This record gives sequence, structure tokens and C-alpha cells, in this order.
Amino acid sequence: MTRRGEWMDWDKLRVFHAVAEAGSFTHAGDTLNLSQSAVSRQISALEESLSVPLFHRHARGLILTEQGEILFHTARDVFGKLGMAQARISDSRDQPRGPLKITTTVAFGSLWLTPRLKEFIELYPEIGVTVVLDDGELDLSMREADVAIRMMPPRQPDLVQRHLTTMHYHVYAAPEYLKVHGVPKTPEDLDDHRIIIWGQDGRPPVHRVNWLLEAGLRPNVTRTPILKVNNIYGILRAVQSGLGLAALPGYLADEATNMVEVLPELRGPAFDAYFVYPEELRHSKRIAVFRDFLIRKIGGAQPA
Repeated sequence: MTRRGEWMDWDKLRVFHAVAEAGSFTHAGDTLNLSQSAVSRQISALEESLSVPLFHRHARGLILTEQGEILFHTARDVFGKLGMAQARISDSRDQPRGPLKITTTVAFGSLWLTPRLKEFIELYPEIGVTVVLDDGELDLSMREADVAIRMMPPRQPDLVQRHLTTMHYHVYAAPEYLKVHGVPKTPEDLDDHRIIIWGQDGRPPVHRVNWLLEAGLRPNVTRTPILKVNNIYGILRAVQSGLGLAALPGYLADEATNMVEVLPELRGPAFDAYFVYPEELRHSKRIAVFRDFLIRKIGGAQPA
């Protein structure tokens, strides 16, 4: 271990944290703007000062040792708290400023959120906005993002959540598809149509996500999908291409072009959107102004 009175070098700890997250010297070097050899030297020096190996070196990458795991979990906690401190210091001024990292799903972020950020950035030019589109859940408590817009209640207990709106699934097709295959008049007519559904890989966005395979299904009939995609935005693009029809959240069709709603009386599962952030950022001015902006925009144009 380090000798008594000797502090662990912060630069080396920062490099170690990046390597542990990236799983290789090369990828960590890309993140840190350092060469692979410089990263390797920093790790070797840290291991020497601690007198323990932190990684098992393999041809396919790096694996943390038991001691490395202990240091990594501590480093994540330290850097997370430092990020929180930086955010609170930035928010101590009157004008909201500083970094704001927002995460949400690929579909909602691409179609609904990003077109509206121009107005927010012009209102608050001293807030540096970053958007991370990911259908998984980034760990807000570890500062992988500051706030999240999620389509289900957060599972982490230490997060503040604000309900934004309730949305529904509707059935959509492209005009080109309907011109060739006709417009279904009843749910039973779906037996004769090409249906695009959610694929098996990945986490479904709602319960019974593939309800369209069963809506109005006649006895002894099985509907075979024309395509499976494990991403809502991917399903949208397939529908726009004229391949088939699909069930999609209403906000997508409102924002997208080349979409026609069919069987308007037929509605699928409802789901709720939430604005989520860590308890530590409850009094952040950046969070507050973005929350208010989001509520105003959703209230002005309620996603269906």
C-alpha cells in the first residue's frame, strides 16, 4: 500500500478510473487524450505505489483484480461526489450555468426533445447541454447523467421523480403502404396486413408491447410479423419506408413525417413519462429551469 503520509496521486487515480470503465488502455487513452503508453505507465506507477496489481492483463483486454475492484468502486464514488460538488458550486450563482447532461430514450430524444433544445439553449446560454440517447438506464447517482426523461418509474430509490404526461400507442402506416395494401377498416382486417413489431432482444418499452398481433384476431388465425426491431425509432423508420404498419407512441407520429394513423379507435397500452434527477440536485438552478421548460413544452403540446 502507499507509504504512511503519502497521498494517492489524483492524476493516476483519474487514469485508473478511465481504464477500469473502458476496459483497455487504448480506449481510456482516447477518452483522456493520452497515448496508450502514457496510460500504461500511469497504471504501472499506481500499482507500484500500492504494491498490488490492479488489473489482470489478457490479450482481449483488462480485468480488474480484487484489489482493483475495491479501488474502482471507491473511485466511482469519489468522482461522483466531486461532480455533485462542482454542480452545486456552479449553481450557487444567480444565473443558471454549468454543464447539464440529459439522458432519455433514442426515440423520444431524437424526435421530440432535440428539436426543442434550440429554444432552451438560447434562453440559458450559460448552461452547457449534453444529450445522451440510450434505451437503457444510465446511473444518475453515479453522475452518468444529471437528469433523465424516462418512460417508466425509476427503479433507483434515491431519485426525485416528476410525472410529466401519459402517452398511448396508436396504429400507423405510410401513405405508400396504404396505397398498395389498402386501409384496414376493423381490427380483424389486420389479419391481412404486414405488421412490424418489437423484437425479442432488449427491454420492451411497455407491457404487452406486441398487442397488435392479437387485436381483433380471428379464431384459428396466427399473425406473422413482417419485421421485428428492438428499438422504437427503428420501428418508426421501417413504417415510414412503407414496409408495413405498426403500433407506435402518439408523440412519434406527431413529430415524424410520412405517417398516417389507421384504426383511430384502436388504442394500445398507456405509459407514463417521468422527469428524474438525484436528490443531491434538488436545489440546482440548472435542473429547475430545465424542468420548468420541459413541463411548459409538454403542456403546450401534449404528447398523445
